[in-house]
Amino acid sequence: MVTADRAYAVESLYFHPEQRLGASNKSLCRLLHVGGNCGTLRKKKGGAAMTYQAEREAICQVGKLLYDRGYAAANDGNISLLVEEDRLLITPSGVSKGRMTPDMLLVTDLDGRVLEGDRHPSSEGKMHLAVYRGRPDVRAVVHAHPPVSTAFAIRREGLETPYLAELAAGLGTVPCTASFAMLSTQEVPESVVPYLPDHNALLLANHGALAWGGNLWEAFDRLEVVEHTAKIVLNTRLLGGGVSLTAEEVARLQGLRGMYQTLREVRKTT
Repeated sequence: MVTADRAYAVESLYFHPEQRLGASNKSLCRLLHVGGNCGTLRKKKGGAAMTYQAEREAICQVGKLLYDRGYAAANDGNISLLVEEDRLLITPSGVSKGRMTPDMLLVTDLDGRVLEGDRHPSSEGKMHLAVYRGRPDVRAVVHAHPPVSTAFAIRREGLETPYLAELAAGLGTVPCTASFAMLSTQEVPESVVPYLPDHNALLLANHGALAWGGNLWEAFDRLEVVEHTAKIVLNTRLLGGGVSLTAEEVARLQGLRGMYQTLREVRKTT
């Protein structure tokens, strides 16, 4: 079974979050990597306490990246973060991910009941909950509609041909669900569940892309890798086709995952 942390080091071994968020946001960068629970409180307008302030700000930062990079237009996409074992922070319905503010996010339990917030949680909350239930190691889920990978989803074609060494050693294959699942129904989580044990990202037929990870930044990066891979595969086809890695080469690349994981653990302690 693929774990949320198992392959992430090869995906962003040399990445420093300050490069994206700026040196003034170092505490936020640490949160994005660690996925920890700060449990901070800040007063909302009107005087009510707002929990998980740092986590809310982190989700808004990721939402802005989704919007700015064209992965989520208008009100598309949704993001969630497991802030405690029985508490989920999730984006609201009907709000652009590029214009969210921390007070818009909702706290729910793992049955989807709203515990804090005055908006409706994402209509795809059931899909997020299915990922957390199926993968206890996961702490964050990101869903969006990146244009090229969504085009592959419309073709109902996964990104499974081993063209890229980095993908073979890191994220691994990205399958596509076999059929369309009606939005906002139980069909969506049911379509995702079979892929959870062995994958960390998925294309949703005629819908979009979904990725999960051990922290918020890992989930976002995996979704970005899906879109980047889709662009490369598309360009390869425009050039007349490519040559895939052999089964032996893929196996050797997958064997590097343990080394990259060790390097990542060293980074955490330094």
